[in-house]
Amino acid sequence: MDDSFRSHKLSEKLARAILGALSWRVELTPLPGPKYVLIGAPHTSNLDFVFMLLLEFAAGLKLNWVGKHTAFKGPLGPLMRALGGIPVDRRTSNQFVEQMVGVFNRSERLALLIAPEGTRGRAEHWRTGFYHIAAGAGVPIVFGYIDYRQKVVGIGPSMTPSGDIDYDFAYIRDFYRSKAGRRPERQGEILIRPYSA
Repeated sequence: MDDSFRSHKLSEKLARAILGALSWRVELTPLPGPKYVLIGAPHTSNLDFVFMLLLEFAAGLKLNWVGKHTAFKGPLGPLMRALGGIPVDRRTSNQFVEQMVGVFNRSERLALLIAPEGTRGRAEHWRTGFYHIAAGAGVPIVFGYIDYRQKVVGIGPSMTPSGDIDYDFAYIRDFYRSKAGRRPERQGEILIRPYSA
């Protein structure tokens, strides 16, 4: 047996055992393909990262995430990349979507985890970058979630952006309505930032 396969199965069992010991369970829906944007929500606590990491191992996934390019400089750079980090120059924030679409276009497999709330504090709206990245790259959006009330972490349904962001956000809002963060008072409405005139 391939050692990498054996270690993968071992980490999967270990992650599930840890979640079970904490009285948490994993819920998984089949993924739509090798490339997708994964929503991470709600995001109200640093502990969310731990549970998403356990979900990654329990589901046998390889998730990627975005970090400031400066964090990838120096000796920690290789470690950040090995953990799934993708460096992005946020000084050109208006090109963030284009940068990530380019990464998708160059990749055969890519599961990009994004927390649309963008902060552990209460956000008045969700950032829409995840939606525009998926639409621009022609990949699905997968609903990753954590629910502290039900003690469940999982991967739910997926959707293909229709181009009508208001319609699609209504669908997203309906799914996440029942999910409770660790600090529910920090959860804001799943809204799009109002358009400025």
